[in-house]
Order: sequence, then C-alpha cells, then structure tokens
Amino acid sequence: MSDAARLDLPESGYVLANATVPSAVTSGTINHMGDGLGRADLLIERGEIASVAPCGLLVGRDDLPAIDLDGGLVLPAFVDMHTHLDKGHIWPRKPNPDGTFPGALTAVSEDRPARWSAQDLRRRMDFALRTAHAHGTAMVRTHLDSIPPQEAISWPVFQEVRRDWADRIEIQASALYGVESLLQPGFLDHIADIVRDAGGTLGAVTYMIEGLESSLDALFQAASRRGLDLDFHVDETADPQARSLRLIAEAALRNRFKGRIVCGHCCSLALQDAEEVDRTLDLVARAGIGVVSLPLCNMYLMDRQAGRTPRWRGVTLLHEMRGRGIPVAVASDNTRDPFYAYGDLDMVEVFTQAVRILHLDHPVGDWIRTVTVTPAQMLGDPMRGRIDAGLPADLVLFRTRNWNELCARPSGPRRVLRAGQEIGRNLPDYRELDDLMEP
Repeated sequence: MSDAARLDLPESGYVLANATVPSAVTSGTINHMGDGLGRADLLIERGEIASVAPCGLLVGRDDLPAIDLDGGLVLPAFVDMHTHLDKGHIWPRKPNPDGTFPGALTAVSEDRPARWSAQDLRRRMDFALRTAHAHGTAMVRTHLDSIPPQEAISWPVFQEVRRDWADRIEIQASALYGVESLLQPGFLDHIADIVRDAGGTLGAVTYMIEGLESSLDALFQAASRRGLDLDFHVDETADPQARSLRLIAEAALRNRFKGRIVCGHCCSLALQDAEEVDRTLDLVARAGIGVVSLPLCNMYLMDRQAGRTPRWRGVTLLHEMRGRGIPVAVASDNTRDPFYAYGDLDMVEVFTQAVRILHLDHPVGDWIRTVTVTPAQMLGDPMRGRIDAGLPADLVLFRTRNWNELCARPSGPRRVLRAGQEIGRNLPDYRELDDLMEP
C-alpha cells in the first residue's frame, strides 16, 4: 500500500488483505499473533464489512480486487466520548494565565459572556469536527456550558451542527454546570427540559458542597422522569476529601436509576486511602457506572504549581476499575482552550499517550477498547467501534503493524475510510479562525 496515492476502492467490493486487527474489536476469525493482535482479510462490499476471515481465504477471486496492507494495523473509527466543542480553540484570544484549574475557570467565565455568540460557536465547533473527522473519529459527545443565558444559545447551535454532521459524525451533547446551580429554584427543571427536547444527556460538575446528596437525588429523579442518561464531571481536584464519586454511586443505587451513568475525571480517587478506594469502587461497580479518564487535560492541570515539578499524574484508577468490571474509557477532553492549551481531537494521540501515562502496556492487550468499543457502549451505540460483518466499513488504516510501532510513531501515515471509501485528510488551517481571535 502506497503512503501517498489515494486508494482506488470500488464501491461494489474489494478485500483489505493481510491486515493486522485487534481481537478486542472483532468477533471474526483471525490468525492470532499475541498482544491482542491477529492477521485477517476484510471483505468490504457496498460500504459495509461483509466478512472478517483469516489471511488468504478471501484473496484470489477475479471479481474482488485486493489491497495488500502488508500487515498494516486496521482499527475501527474512534469514539471520543468526552469533549468540549463549545470551548475549543479560544486559546489565542483567552489563554490560561498560569495553567492552573482556577486560571482556566476564570478565563472561560470571562470569554463566554463576551464572545460565545451562535456564529462564534458554530464556526469553532465545525472546525473541531472537521479535525476529528480527518483523524478518524465517527462518534463524539460534547459537554455544553449551560449556565444561563448561554444555554439558550449553545443548545440550538448544537442541534444545527448535529444535523449538518449527521452523515459523518454522530454527535451527542451533555449539559454542564456547577452542582450548586441545582440549588437555584427552577433551574433543574428548566435545563432538564432543554436537554430532553434536544435529545441530550443531563449532568453536572460535582464537588463537595453542603447538601450534595439531596441535589444528586433531585438530579437523578429529574433524569428518570424524562428518560435521560447522566454524565458527570467528578472530583477533578487533588483534594483527597473530594468524594462525590462515591456519593453519585450511592445516589444511583438509592434512586434505582435505570439509565446510563458516566463519570469523568475522578482524579482525587488516586489520592485516597485503600479502604476508601475499595468502598467507592464496590459502589461504582454495583451502580453500573462507566468512567472516562482524560489523561492529557489532567496531566496539564493537576498538581501544577509555579516553580515546582508535579508529583502525580492526575489520572484515575483505570486498572483497578477494570479489574472490578467497571467500564473504562479515555477521551480528548478540551482542545486549545484554557483547560488544555494543546490537543487536536486525535484519538490516536489520546490512546498512545494514555498507554504511556496510565501504563496500558506490557501487554497492551485489549486496551484499544477504551477508544472504540467501550465508549460506544457507554454512549448507547454498541455497534460502533467494532470491525464485524454487517457493520459500516468505517476504518482507520495504518502502515504501522503493531502496538509498539503505533505508540512509537502515532503521527505516522494513516488512511481513513468511511462507508468503505477513503476520505481526504486535509486538516483545517488555524488561520480560518483568526478573525474570531481578535481582541
């Protein structure tokens, strides 16, 4: 397979021959090689995966042209389950003054009321989605700042953008606000109705405030009445006394909540004693909660002090969670905004950095599920993030042949297929947003 020339892929059908496929993302038959990888041929017909078979079984038919991948790795299109498209790419006009969490909060609280018009949001969100699409992502959940009056702008824009992108990326949205907002009369019903009408997910940023348990009960009950799922930002702090993850799990069990629950960040858990960790994780497993870690953003924010080297990584306990059967994922989080100055919504970068930061290696095994199968299931679409017969041929093809090569060279050549056809990978130019960055 050439690195440069666009692949000539007949819509009627072809074979991707001699591919390396992770066993964790397919139920097809592959020739296992170790470390969760195997060799296979993929039959693509009319935009779908028609078959996954051991190498050689699908090659040789005159009516099926074959593209020899020479052992190149093939992954399903990615699922980025925790992003902030409404904040993305405001760094040039509103950088974080010191890289800290309080600095990020202040910067965003100043930029939002001054600059987040419908036009501003729409352009920045579209720029971000074009980037994610070019990198190979097919499903995204974004959190939307929903503090009045911003909710009246952001949710209609989200619905417009979702319609515009429906044939390229499936986009979900979750409401974002501090948990103390639930104490304001009428706020919860107001935002829950907006979320229901937009087909979104309810949520909150949780931390240890007085009356947190009763606020969580009200939130769970409001979601239940409207048939909504829940997605929380949880304990994004270095304070070991921040234990709202446990309180969320207790509230889920207490209220017999039937919907899906996701908790993001959960940073403080890594600083708590073993007894508290065991107690919390037992409850999280019983409540059926999924956890998403945001390693790039939390490495950037957590334990940052001027003139002092950080002492911990800021990430949560993914190994311990997975050992208890808790679904775990990793995602991009913020992109070029005060909460994370960098990032490009590239799930290859997110995965390979997560392998390094969280030690998801020796072996890598099935950790690729954290950016494919598992987040898709947590977002309610169990057919995404897989390479199986009958599914759309939404694939990412690499020249690298194994996890070591991918993690050593994550920026190396890749091709993105959607419905079996290669898409252009020209990334949008930052200059497109220059007029939005003027003071």
